[in-house]
Amino acid sequence: MPSIKIFVGTMYGGALDVAEQVAPLFEQVGYEVAIVEQPTLSDLDPLPDLALFCVSTTGSGDFPGNFVPFARDLRESPPTLNQCRYGLIALGDSSYGETFCGAGRSLDALLEDLGAQRLGERLEIDAMETFMADDAAIPWVESWIDEQGLQAT
Repeated sequence: MPSIKIFVGTMYGGALDVAEQVAPLFEQVGYEVAIVEQPTLSDLDPLPDLALFCVSTTGSGDFPGNFVPFARDLRESPPTLNQCRYGLIALGDSSYGETFCGAGRSLDALLEDLGAQRLGERLEIDAMETFMADDAAIPWVESWIDEQGLQAT
């Protein structure tokens, strides 16, 4: 059975809620799902068949506290991610201007620098437009699964 790990960076639980809401969509197409709330580099070994990052932005485009050590370790002890295929859901608030979805954008650039391959476009969810982030995330994941041909069953 193919596997997907959903890596969560959250401050107030919004990104975790998104992860929990989309996990069944992957299970329905035959994936074994693990939600990783306190990610470490060891969670990338072995690499899952797919990775999905659900990351909120805090402060001035910063990573949430639970995600800071993971992001730091990616920079300071970079693993080889040439075989990593991933999707990314970034949560932010456009009232913060240029730092909107800054954590997700930074993570996306970092993963690309490490050789990972993003599948499809990054989803950016704006708290100013979408009250419940899963209202945007669920249809995006459904389309992402279809576009990538992820049906494992």
